[in-house]
Amino acid sequence: MRKANRAAAGAAAWQVIRNTDGGVSVWKRAAAVPRMVGAKLGGRYPELTTPKLLGMVALAIYIISPVDFVPELFIPLLGLADDVGVAVWLTTMALGEGERFVLWERDKQAQQAFHRANQPGQGQTGAGRGTAPGGVPGQDAGDRGARDRASGHGVRRKR
Repeated sequence: MRKANRAAAGAAAWQVIRNTDGGVSVWKRAAAVPRMVGAKLGGRYPELTTPKLLGMVALAIYIISPVDFVPELFIPLLGLADDVGVAVWLTTMALGEGERFVLWERDKQAQQAFHRANQPGQGQTGAGRGTAPGGVPGQDAGDRGARDRASGHGVRRKR
């Protein structure tokens, strides 16, 4: 690979690692990888395809394995370069998938919260709540009255 191509590939990998559309930090993406694999194996995360997961596992095994296609003993620089290239490829792939998983988790949590808040028969839903007179938005008059009675504010005393 020419020097200019190596530099372009390195710059592209760095952009994937550093910049994200969803504002997810590198550390959050890295921490999400084990959860992502667990969710995939548990059948809860279908967005990660099985071939992609197997490819990531194969790359990790290649890096860890003492058996290498290009041994460092015979061609030292090329042997090290292929390991570094595979490590960069795996890191880029894992962090990219980790970001998609974090965003998927956020969407899933938002959907679950929305469904919990709007389930009929589970108390008062968000649809009927308004602003109580002098109260807080989303607080009905019954909530405010109970709070006032408990604190002693706004309670009329008999004379």
